Amino acid sequence: MPGNDRGTILVAEDDHTTASLVAAYLEREGFSTVLAHDGRKCLSLFEENKPVFVILDIMLPGLDGWEICRALRKVSNVPILMLTAREEEIDRVTGLAMGADDYVVKPFSLRELVERVKAILRRTGAVPAQTPGDTLSFGGLELDSVKHSVMLDGRPLTLTSFEYKLLQALMSSPGKAFSREELLDYCYQDGIAVIDRVIDVHIGKLRQKIEQDPSMPQYILTVRGYGYRFNNDIAAQGDT
Repeated sequence: MPGNDRGTILVAEDDHTTASLVAAYLEREGFSTVLAHDGRKCLSLFEENKPVFVILDIMLPGLDGWEICRALRKVSNVPILMLTAREEEIDRVTGLAMGADDYVVKPFSLRELVERVKAILRRTGAVPAQTPGDTLSFGGLELDSVKHSVMLDGRPLTLTSFEYKLLQALMSSPGKAFSREELLDYCYQDGIAVIDRVIDVHIGKLRQKIEQDPSMPQYILTVRGYGYRFNNDIAAQGDT
């Protein structure tokens, strides 16, 4: 596929026509693409090409999209957008809970798909709107907005781009109660419509990664009937 300076996107889609159309639209925007038409080929191409983004059809032969998403999340925080013909909300929530960054139902607009890819890539590494400084460090949890990294007690954590933005928003204003809608607006600054339950799913995944006991969270607290806040008591103890 044509070379460029915006990085390589892996398109895993068993329908050859759909895969080629998606690739063509991405290449118009300056991306390189590699195509996989089955699950095992997707994993091998991921290892060979180290793409900056993965577009992943759920109904792939060999290994399906769920299995691939799980496998990729064990080794990488590369943004993943899942494609499927299934419209049920539980499928969207399942995909997001596995670490996908977005979910598009077939049939879809190729232009919208590309805009979603670009929006997710813009969110990855974006400086928070609050401009809190290069590093936020509270109670052993450290977020570096320049390196786009998160450490817990000196140990690096692997977060998805959505989880990173969510944590960044909460840590930028410790003690502030954010509604689910506010957090969606922060993480999806391009106006993409998503259900507010997505926030609950990602908060649950984030707690699994940063909390000693996710059932008794110390960092991210629930504001009943409203949303979430970063524990300002921890912030007061650990602010640097």
